[in-house]
Amino acid sequence: MADQNGQIDLGPPREAVAGVGFPAPPPPIYACTLTPELVAKAREELQEKPEWRLRDVQALRDMILKDHPNLRTRLDDAFLLRFLRARKFDYDRALQLLLNYHASRKAWPEVFQDLKPSTVKHVLDLGFLTVLPRPDPHGRYILCLRQGKWKPNDYPFVDNIRAIYLTLEKLIQPEETQVNGIVILVDYTGVGLSQASNPGPLLAKKVVGILQDGFPIRIKAVNIINEPRIFKGIFAIIKPFLKEKMAERYVLHGSDLASLHRVIPQSVLPQEYGGVAGRLDMSAWSRTLLGAEEEFVVEFCQPDPLEGVVMPDSMLFEGEQAGAHGEDSFRHLRSQLYYCY
Repeated sequence: MADQNGQIDLGPPREAVAGVGFPAPPPPIYACTLTPELVAKAREELQEKPEWRLRDVQALRDMILKDHPNLRTRLDDAFLLRFLRARKFDYDRALQLLLNYHASRKAWPEVFQDLKPSTVKHVLDLGFLTVLPRPDPHGRYILCLRQGKWKPNDYPFVDNIRAIYLTLEKLIQPEETQVNGIVILVDYTGVGLSQASNPGPLLAKKVVGILQDGFPIRIKAVNIINEPRIFKGIFAIIKPFLKEKMAERYVLHGSDLASLHRVIPQSVLPQEYGGVAGRLDMSAWSRTLLGAEEEFVVEFCQPDPLEGVVMPDSMLFEGEQAGAHGEDSFRHLRSQLYYCY
């Protein structure tokens, strides 16, 4: 929840090193910060066994050093645990996720080049996204996206993606989020045809690819509210790229707040969504993210982690190879959007 300085508390602070800034190097020996309840939850849902945890981390580390010795990646316990938890301690799948995580930076430089909070301050100031200060009863933080706040003339849509990615990077730091996952709440109030036709299918495919296969976070639900008639066209662009399990987690509520309250209690929702947690405060998360500037400079404003690494052709993005077909499909869908609108 928000602390006395108006920032969102995502867990205990990490000690900084003089002259280096945030984040500090990991401690020599990993220390679990999970409560006994979350340890039990991780065991049941993620196949995480506390007595084998460090052995599993070392096994993944050995695979990286053996198979990808030139990969510039963090190898500390806390970082590698994110990938093991996201893939239920399957070594091979965790390694593939780590490779995808780094491959996404190379495949999409317009998102990842010079990626730091100060470069998306205009997105935060506009109110396109925030994180609600209180997690839901399952301990999941709620990422709130307000699509109607952005207009194509404001700035490129890719800036929204940059802000979302930085937010996910910040959210995934606490071990609690790695176990509990997050919930996404998308508000389509004010969305018209100009917003609905952005992004196109190639951009949508890249976003979905990162969220599903290129980032170590568990997205437990995507709640859509106040969606207009044209949302069917929007979802038609996205759905072909969603895995069946993820597609099932999309819930459309329309303007029915009672339906939303059945999955997200009013105690954590702001007044704008029928909740009792006060007015929607966009500034708290902005301060939290902007306050982590040095952390992201250390993490992202560095040489290409894949330089000198040979990656398979089948890595995360087939990219532009499918571009022509995707654009043909998009032209057809765009005509449907005009009809719906």
